[in-house]
Amino acid sequence: MNNYDDIINMPHHISKTRKPMSLQNRSAQFAPFSALTGYDEAIREVARETSKKIELDDGIKLMLNDKLSFIKTNIKLRPKVTITYFVKDEKKSGGCYKTITGNVRVVNELDREIILVDNTRISFDNIVSIES
Repeated sequence: MNNYDDIINMPHHISKTRKPMSLQNRSAQFAPFSALTGYDEAIREVARETSKKIELDDGIKLMLNDKLSFIKTNIKLRPKVTITYFVKDEKKSGGCYKTITGNVRVVNELDREIILVDNTRISFDNIVSIES
């Protein structure tokens, strides 16, 4: 006689008071233990790609200056523009390019930046295109 002969052929017990555990929760019980806290985040950060900042040629710089002058001349109209600009990454070298559309509130030549109505500040040095 084996130790479990008395219960081996009994029906599986199903609780009348508790819901069965979901398959996802049951499988989570057997998930590997993460001994290195933050390791997964560090791996994702290293794998995250950034772009290098584009160096503009003199012709594009002149064209951007002309557009900035036009915007400044018409600042009372709060011209609507679409600007593509470089945003430096805070954690890695490089960054990414963003495009924003909004109305210009100020062209600040002293600080060399455009300030949109929503207070977004964009440095002249980071702008790669302006559409108006």
